[in-house]
Amino acid sequence: MSYRTFAGLGLALAAVLFGSTDVSAQATFTPVYAAPYRAFEQHEFGAVLSFPAGSGTDFGLEGQYRFGRGAWDFGLRGGIVDGAGTDFVIGVEGRLRVLDHTQADFPLDGAVVVGLGTAEFDSWILPSAGISLGRRVDLDGFEFVAYGQPTLFLTTYDTGDGNDTDFDFNLGLGVDFKVGEALDLRTSFAFIDGPAEGISFSLVWVN
Repeated sequence: MSYRTFAGLGLALAAVLFGSTDVSAQATFTPVYAAPYRAFEQHEFGAVLSFPAGSGTDFGLEGQYRFGRGAWDFGLRGGIVDGAGTDFVIGVEGRLRVLDHTQADFPLDGAVVVGLGTAEFDSWILPSAGISLGRRVDLDGFEFVAYGQPTLFLTTYDTGDGNDTDFDFNLGLGVDFKVGEALDLRTSFAFIDGPAEGISFSLVWVN
């Protein structure tokens, strides 16, 4: 591998291990993960339907907006999760591209994905941090991105008698499809015992 590839991997690993100094990616306790690419030139917005697993939640419905600033792009996400009751969730996310694939050195593109969020201001992700690794594929005009995103979560919950803090890991897998000139269909799911386990579907308009 080249020095550039080693440097990118080192930066990605540092972001995952020491992500508590930044903001994070799965910011709203829902299984919405991110490809390593910025799909837009100016901004994007859309809607997310998710089905979190193992948390007593039936579904989540969120809106999202993302914009770019230099090498970073940032996202805002908020909505509701419905289970025994209906709670609102809100979070902020950031993504920084750190790896570019080369045929000889490294086969995948990569981005650090970080974030911060809350559910009803009682439960917090403080923060999550991961590395998204994947490739864009174009099959005679049918374009999609396949990726995986291992993510670490630091979460805190109000138990009524104080706060309970957990450190969790999850693995998100996703495929993003381009279904129109300015429309993407994005799917992701996650397993392993973490706070953002389940499956999600997003429709996103890109500009």
